Amino acid sequence: MKEKLYYRNPYIREFKTQLISQQQSNDGRWFASLKETAFYPTGGGQPYDTGILNNSNVTEVEEVDGCIRHYIDKPLDETNEITGKLDWERRFDHMQQHSGQHILSASFSERLGYETVSFHLGKETCTIDINTPELSEAEALKAEELANEVILQNRPIHTKWITKTEAEKYPLRKKLSVEDDIRLVIIPEFDYNGCGGTHPGSTGEVGMIKILEWEKQRKNTRVTFVCGNRVTSQLHKKNAILRELTGALNAPPSEMHSAVMTLIENNKKNEKLLDEARETILKYEAENLAESVREIKGIPVVKNVLQNRSMADLQKMARSILQQNEAVVLLVSENGDKLQFVFGAAPSCNANMKELMAYALELTGGKGGGNPAMAQGGGSAHIKGEELLEHLIKKI
Repeated sequence: MKEKLYYRNPYIREFKTQLISQQQSNDGRWFASLKETAFYPTGGGQPYDTGILNNSNVTEVEEVDGCIRHYIDKPLDETNEITGKLDWERRFDHMQQHSGQHILSASFSERLGYETVSFHLGKETCTIDINTPELSEAEALKAEELANEVILQNRPIHTKWITKTEAEKYPLRKKLSVEDDIRLVIIPEFDYNGCGGTHPGSTGEVGMIKILEWEKQRKNTRVTFVCGNRVTSQLHKKNAILRELTGALNAPPSEMHSAVMTLIENNKKNEKLLDEARETILKYEAENLAESVREIKGIPVVKNVLQNRSMADLQKMARSILQQNEAVVLLVSENGDKLQFVFGAAPSCNANMKELMAYALELTGGKGGGNPAMAQGGGSAHIKGEELLEHLIKKI
């Protein structure tokens, strides 16, 4: 492990070493192999480090067959001397999140007996899946409270390499995933866990842990949380949103819930009034259309071309007309490059709307269906609405 400087000292931000080789991967990306490195490769739930090697940007780091590959955006100059600089903000964030996960998982285990079955360190938030199908708010607060107590106590975080036999002497929180090169991360009298990630020297450097939300995930519960500087970032974002809402709703934060609920209720009332107004307008339009009824081959027909109407509107208008008139109703709406149409007929008209619809679909290359009394469909507007009505009238 001598070449892995991140294990010797996770606080190394800059280092000098020698280039072993640089080559291209199967997908054409350049990568460099170094004599030693402080860049952490993806593993154990922790993402890779980024930074700079001389004048090339390190975009990804992974370990392949024992070789740590530093993927770079351009080949290094022909030199053996390499200066590596880590993106320390990214690295320390990962250290905070990873150690925070250890502390939170141990807290769920100690306070509630819930064990962590998986961990994901994301760009903005982290998640753990714990082996319970349900989690109450009171339980989440219990685990969070203990986790932050451990952080405030500023307990040391030790790491040590042990053998499988030595591991049996420790109260490990979960079963080890490897049998050789076992690295133990220890928070004395609280958590003992096999881990290959980077961690700060004490729990105090984690800063704080805040659980944001949780949801059922199959038979487990997925808990979303943030640690350290991410807590401040989350607080800043949510405070900014709260300030905007305070101004928009003209209500202080303490009354925000009430103001939002009032807004929702008012919106529901307005939507109901709007629906009632829309129904009235559709009924009025239907009455106006019914006045334009004309006889074609002895059959009363009401026809019209409308603009940008929904299928539901056309159906309501057709039914409204048929409630008051013994007629055939042909309504077409031009909606951009599409036509929508609804046909209806009173029983006394002896007209089959299903057959008429089939003819309309043939003319427009569309789809639809219905029955002899009422049918609906839609197709391409390669013919105008008036032209379609003319064909339908001839068919009748």
